Amino acid sequence: MRRRDTFDVLTSAAAAAADALAVFAGFMLAVWTRFDSGWIPMVHEGSPPRSLYIYGAALATLLFLFIFRSLGLYVRPQTGTFAEKIPRLVRAVALGILLATALAFAIRTEPPYSRLTVLLSFFTVSLLVLIERGILFHIELRLARRRQADSRVIIVGTDAVAARLKLALEEEPRLRSKVVAFLQVGETERDEMVPVELVKGSLADMDRILAEEGADQLLLADTSLRRDQMVDVILHCEKHMVDFFLVPDIFRVLTSDVEIQMVDGIPLLGLSKWPLDFFWNRVLKRIEDIIGALLGLIVSAPVIGIAALFIRRQSPGPVFYRQERCGEKGRVFTLYKLRTMYPDAEKETGPVWASPEDPRRTPIGRFLRRYNLDELPQFWNVLRGDMSLVGPRPERPHFVERFREDIGRYMWRHASRPGMTGWAQVNGLRGRTSIHERIKYDLYYLENWSLAFDFKILIMTFFAHRNAY
Repeated sequence: MRRRDTFDVLTSAAAAAADALAVFAGFMLAVWTRFDSGWIPMVHEGSPPRSLYIYGAALATLLFLFIFRSLGLYVRPQTGTFAEKIPRLVRAVALGILLATALAFAIRTEPPYSRLTVLLSFFTVSLLVLIERGILFHIELRLARRRQADSRVIIVGTDAVAARLKLALEEEPRLRSKVVAFLQVGETERDEMVPVELVKGSLADMDRILAEEGADQLLLADTSLRRDQMVDVILHCEKHMVDFFLVPDIFRVLTSDVEIQMVDGIPLLGLSKWPLDFFWNRVLKRIEDIIGALLGLIVSAPVIGIAALFIRRQSPGPVFYRQERCGEKGRVFTLYKLRTMYPDAEKETGPVWASPEDPRRTPIGRFLRRYNLDELPQFWNVLRGDMSLVGPRPERPHFVERFREDIGRYMWRHASRPGMTGWAQVNGLRGRTSIHERIKYDLYYLENWSLAFDFKILIMTFFAHRNAY
């Protein structure tokens, strides 16, 4: 989102150099494990010449660097968390191993490369690349925090989207961006999170404000502009050599493709099916859920046992809390959680969301909710088929009835099983946050589902604690 500068070039070059070392070392570690460690019995006497594997590893390293570059792994500045990068790094390594293997056996060296060594190299290269990339990620983040924000940004719009955009820019130091002005669009009401002193004018003042503020970028957050107004904004950016970016509104600009069906020569236009509308995708997701739920129950059993002791010690009542939630197609099911609040917590208030300093929580409950440990019993819900590991979070019937009338497309989030975690949750949208924003993230997930996307969200869940209370 900003022009590439010396810092970005250096961090990109450092990543390439570190990747080369990690990939080469990973291959040689696989060779050592196979032939020299003594962990794997030698079927034949002796071992192949090391020069064969050294030259092969060097050639494979060059191939890996080309693949990493093709997949955009050297694009800077990088944003987000390291957990988000892991699936793409693993896919890149897998693709590199596949192509390197094909090349190795096409060359037909004498003696041939060990197949077991090639298999081991996937794990050793993946391990070293992930360690190396994790270290670089945190070094780059630390260096970015010490650098001054030097990219001046103007946001067109003063609504909730504009406010969230400002917050996102401020929380991402690697962009080194500073919002210097907002432009009012028509009679749009100013969100309370948009500082009034930064609202410098309207679209009519754009030419003057772009010049006065010395802006580097303009972000169009309010997409209610007419076509001619949008063109005018772009022309002004071009005149002042300011980068232009548009924030798409998911409610107006859907990510789904358009599907055309012909009925006796009459074309019918509609949105194409979502990935989970296809039978085999649903089968794959269910297999993922069953395996994940079984592993989750086995691993979490000791944690649940220890938590149960603290729960019973700190307050009377059951260890597990049962609550009705709405699942696929709106069907009601019983959700299981570790109890984190005192008995009859909603006796006076009725159904309400938890708040940051909620007095209803027990001491152990605050800890469990902070680290999402109260939701471990939901692996049982996943195994039963009430829920999935990943999906839109299930709401209580009370809230569903309220939101289905007030919020457009709300019920579409019930098109598939709800999840223990989800795209909205790992992005901090839980508890007392905007339900409109949650719907956008939920629908984006359903429209772009894949096993890799699920894997990414599951990894991010371990690091997502924002608004967990």
